[in-house]
Amino acid sequence: MDAVMDVLRMMGSAALGLLLSPFYYIGVILIMLQYFRQTRLERKLFHVRLHAWPNQLARTMLAGLAVGVPLSLAGLFLGVAVDGEAVLWLWGTAIVLLLVRVRYLCFAYSAGMLGLAQWGLGFTAFDGRSDWIGEAVRSIAGLDIPGLLVLVALMHLAEGLLIRWQGARFASPLFLEGKRGKLIGGYMLQGYWPVPMLLLVPAAAGSGDAVHLPWSLLLGGGGTWSHGVTMIGFPMMIGFSELTRTMLPGAKTRSSSKALLVYGVIVGAAAIAAYYWPPLLLVAVLCALLLHEALVAVSYYKEDSNAPLFVHDDRGLRILAVIPGTPAEAMGLQAGEIIQKANGVRVQTKEELHAALYLNSAFCKLEAINLEGHVKFVQRARYAGEHHQLGVVLAPDDQAAFYAAASPASLFDLLRKRTARSRNRSTTASM
Repeated sequence: MDAVMDVLRMMGSAALGLLLSPFYYIGVILIMLQYFRQTRLERKLFHVRLHAWPNQLARTMLAGLAVGVPLSLAGLFLGVAVDGEAVLWLWGTAIVLLLVRVRYLCFAYSAGMLGLAQWGLGFTAFDGRSDWIGEAVRSIAGLDIPGLLVLVALMHLAEGLLIRWQGARFASPLFLEGKRGKLIGGYMLQGYWPVPMLLLVPAAAGSGDAVHLPWSLLLGGGGTWSHGVTMIGFPMMIGFSELTRTMLPGAKTRSSSKALLVYGVIVGAAAIAAYYWPPLLLVAVLCALLLHEALVAVSYYKEDSNAPLFVHDDRGLRILAVIPGTPAEAMGLQAGEIIQKANGVRVQTKEELHAALYLNSAFCKLEAINLEGHVKFVQRARYAGEHHQLGVVLAPDDQAAFYAAASPASLFDLLRKRTARSRNRSTTASM
C-alpha cells in the first residue's frame, strides 16, 4: 500500500509539472494551426464550413488524454530511462525537422535521428572535449535510444487505433489538380494528437523523492534504477497526414491503421532486441526511420497507380461530400455515391441538377447509385431555410474556380495564408 501511495504522489507531482511544460502547449498550437488552415480552405473551395476547428481541437486533446492514461500506466512497467534532457532533445529535434516538413512532427523521426547521432558520434572523440560540443555529445550518448524507440512503437500502436477510431471524422474534401491538369476530387486525412504521458525516471543517488518499486521493469536491467525512481511529465505528439484521390475516407483510414499497427509491432520488437543486444541499435533506428518513409512511399504508389474516384462519369454526378445537418445527410446520401436522376430527370451537370430540383420546390426525389453499384431511391420534403442545393458537395467540373494548393511542406508553409489556387474563373466551387 505504501508503494502505491508513493507512486500516486509521484504521478500527481509529474502531472503538475506537465501542466507547466511549454512543449504540450506548443503541440496544441501547431494542431490548432493545422485545423484552422483546413477550415479556411473549406470555406474557400465550397463556401461552407464542414468542420469546426475548435471542435476538432477539443476532440484531439480529449483523445490524446485518453491515450496518455493507459500508456502512462504501461510506462510503470517498461523502465524507459527518460529525463529532462531526453525531452529537450526530442522536442528540439522535432522542431528543427518541422522547419523542413510538417509531417516530420513525429517522434519516429526525432528518436531515429538522435539514434543515428548517438551511433555516429560513438566513432568520434568529441565526448572528451570540455566545451559545449563535448557536453552535447555526452548528453546524446546518455540517451536511452532503445527505450525511446519503445515509446515510439507504443505511440504508433496508439496512433493506429486512433486513426481507426477518429481518422475519417477529420477527413476534409478537396478539389485537386489531376495528372493532366483536370480537376478531381479527393480527401485530406490528417489527425494530430498531443499525448500527455507520465514516465518513470531513474533517481539520482541520495534523492529524497526516490521510490523503490516492488515490481521489476521490462527494460530495468543494470544499475540504472538501483537508486529508485522518480517521475516526470512527458508531452508527446502523434499524428498522420494522408491524401487520397482513389479511396473513400473510411477505407483509407482502415488501410493506414493496419500499416501503423504493423509498424509499431516491428519497431517495438527491434527496440527491445536492441536493449538486450546493443549491436542491434542501428537496425532498430533504421527500422524506425526507413519503415516510416516506406509507409509514405507505399501510400503514394497506391494513389498514383489507381484511377481517381471522385470524378463525374456518364452515369451522373459524383458526390464528394455531404454537409452535416443538411437534407442530403437526412436522406442518407454518402460521399462516393452518384446522383443519376432528380425528380425523374436525368442529370449530368450541376446546372441540370439545379433545374431538376426546382421542378418541385416542396419535395425532392433522387435516384442514386450507391457504393455497391446498386440503384437506390431517396426522397424528402423541402422546407424554407434549408440548404438550397440539398447539402451535397459534388466532384469538381470545368467551372470550378479554385483548387487546393499543395499541402504545407514546412512550418513556414503552414503559417502562410494561401490555401487555394485560382483557376481565373468567376464561378463558384461548391454546390
